[in-house]
Amino acid sequence: MLSKNKIKFIQSLSRKKVRDQEQLFLVEGNKIVLESIDSDFGIEMICATPEFSDRFFADKNLQCELIECSEDEIKKASLLQNPQQALALVKMPTPELSLQKATDKLFLALDFIQDPGNMGTIIRIADWFGIRDIICSQNTTDCFSPKVIQASMGAIFRTSIHYLNLEESLLKANHLDIPVYGAFLEGENIYQSPLSPNGILVMGNEGNGISEQIERFIDHKIHIPSFAGKENGSESLNVAVATSICCSEFKRRTIKK
Repeated sequence: MLSKNKIKFIQSLSRKKVRDQEQLFLVEGNKIVLESIDSDFGIEMICATPEFSDRFFADKNLQCELIECSEDEIKKASLLQNPQQALALVKMPTPELSLQKATDKLFLALDFIQDPGNMGTIIRIADWFGIRDIICSQNTTDCFSPKVIQASMGAIFRTSIHYLNLEESLLKANHLDIPVYGAFLEGENIYQSPLSPNGILVMGNEGNGISEQIERFIDHKIHIPSFAGKENGSESLNVAVATSICCSEFKRRTIKK
């Protein structure tokens, strides 16, 4: 049974202040809950229907509190319009960043991404293209908010996300001779620009792009050209869509022929 106090606590994790204080975040949905269990993240508590628990947890040695409850109880605790049969409270990780890895791998850096849907989708894109580290400016939206978790579709458990002073991080990258790329409307055509398999790719704010403070650390400005020709095409791309195209082109260059 799920008590009123537990329900209240679960719902309180919708607020960043509470998440930061408790170092916990909420995961909802059958598939994402199962992915959280199979990840390296610690689990504080799982709430699930008896049917779900019997089906998926019988052979698992869960090191957390397991509360069996009805679908109605889960619905009362849930932040979703259409909750499923399970939710979990997951411990926040404390990943360490080694910029030295960017000498061999591609990192993403996000400069003031505001929309949770974009953030979650970018995390999912990073996972798809095998990018394991995302550096976020401290004003980028919280990756552990419920909307971001849902949009990431479980990719949050396979990606290390670092909230740091982005200027300092990119300055260190410059000193290490790590190439830093940034998406700009006035940048060089990405399909004609030389791209390295390693480095840091910076994506900017939905409305304003990459800030002036961050721009000065970027070595290579790139741009996704429009193919609309003389027709009236869109002025710009959604940042998550642009991230996907850029990551795809970077990775395409590394494919061995």
